[in-house]
Amino acid sequence: MMVISEFIDGIGRIIISRPAKANSLTGTMLAELTASFDALAARPDLRAVILTGEGKVFSAGADLDEARTGLALSPEWERLSSRVASMPCLTIAALNGTAAGGSLGMVLACDLRLAVPEAKFFYPVMRLGFLPQPSDPQRLRALVGPSRARMILMAGQKIPAPEALAWGLVDRLVPPESLLDEAAALAADVRAASAEQVAAIKRMLD
Repeated sequence: MMVISEFIDGIGRIIISRPAKANSLTGTMLAELTASFDALAARPDLRAVILTGEGKVFSAGADLDEARTGLALSPEWERLSSRVASMPCLTIAALNGTAAGGSLGMVLACDLRLAVPEAKFFYPVMRLGFLPQPSDPQRLRALVGPSRARMILMAGQKIPAPEALAWGLVDRLVPPESLLDEAAALAADVRAASAEQVAAIKRMLD
């Protein structure tokens, strides 16, 4: 199983589990991720979702073999990030390592982003000859501003976690051994609230 979904006491957890391939994403995995978010969104007792990866890399982006046969152009990337953005609860990306390429889409669509200090962030569409997914540039710009968005998307820069924190691309740096505990702690208030209150405050912020 390369996508694991769990639910305990109001909190969903979705784990990308392909560590031998740096959690690179296949078309099947993208569909499974979207389906996992769909299933959690349908739960009336959902308060938060924590998205993370297994191993030392959050995700290297598209699986290289499938990228060569058209995965980079798949509409499933946009379906996934749109599903994450429309979740009726708090969404937290607990980034256990580097997030690259199309995997940044679902990260940008989350409400909060934690990262380990060793993580890096890059989106090499310019070098690879692709366009980013439609919603990604505006979400990135909203977080880091227009010039820094261009640094990532046009100048192809790899942004180390401390710089990403200063830019606002991530919200907090957390040691690997504390990452999931910190994410759970951020979900404590929504866990104690009603699903209706959580959804209402999220709508007000959006």
